[in-house]
Amino acid sequence: MISLRRIYIVVAAVLLIIILALAAFTTWYTVDESEQAVILTFGDAKEGTSEPGLHFKLPWPIQQVEKLSKETFSLQFGYQQEKGEVKEFPKETKMITGDENIVLADLVVQWKITEPTKYLYNSADPKEILYDTTSASLRSIIGSSKIDDALTSGKAEIEADVRDLLSTLIKKYDIGISILAVKLQDVELPNDEVRKAFTNVTDARETMNTKINEAKKYENKRLNEAEGEKKAIILNAEGDKAERIEKARGDVAVFDKIYEGYQTNPDITKERLVLETLEQVLPNTEVYIMNDDGNTMKYFPIRPLEPKAEEETKKGSESNG
Repeated sequence: MISLRRIYIVVAAVLLIIILALAAFTTWYTVDESEQAVILTFGDAKEGTSEPGLHFKLPWPIQQVEKLSKETFSLQFGYQQEKGEVKEFPKETKMITGDENIVLADLVVQWKITEPTKYLYNSADPKEILYDTTSASLRSIIGSSKIDDALTSGKAEIEADVRDLLSTLIKKYDIGISILAVKLQDVELPNDEVRKAFTNVTDARETMNTKINEAKKYENKRLNEAEGEKKAIILNAEGDKAERIEKARGDVAVFDKIYEGYQTNPDITKERLVLETLEQVLPNTEVYIMNDDGNTMKYFPIRPLEPKAEEETKKGSESNG
């Protein structure tokens, strides 16, 4: 018959083996490069590590390890894509714009766990909080935007505003995650008739913008031409001004010379001025110098003598040559 002492010894040995096994298998743990760990000491999370490799801790149940991924997660709002199939949720994506139009908007939020302890214990379901906060942020920004901006060129600004608002709310809720990016997938009108009407309006607006651009282009062309003509007129006027100034200066110089001659020989200068004036006023008139002594009028023919003087001058130059 087995004694009670032997039973105690066997039980103690079994317990010792169990304790040693627990110590052997629960005093160490490994962290992958894509993981981060939180150490719980009697259920109290105070320690964490994100360093990859082998780590040691106190055996269970004194300390436990919770591992979370460091990778980037994607939250799909308004639709769900699995195995190449897309399932839409139009009730969630239907919202009203600031100018009281209805649009369907869905997006993707990229986020990651940055504070694993808060992610695990500051909320019961942080993913649900993130989803609801995304819905509230998107509806708030769409509700203050115009439909034209939401459907056309304002998407980038809407994405930035949603990201800022979502990041602010998530930081306020303090659930240990960070928002990396927000990307609108589709923003569209609720039915085909509304889409067609909006397309017609958009086409008309584009035509209007095209006409305005063409008019501005023509306006700029005409302004450039007018500017060129103005500059040409100014340059011509400045050239004519300079020419007249130089001519006036020449006339002044001639007058000064005549005046100097007049001061020296007033009578001769007067006679020369009279003759030059007659030549200008009557260019084809024969001019004679006449002397009347009271009895016989004598004159000295200048014109017939001019050709003879020119011939004699020419002959003299040829003989000298």
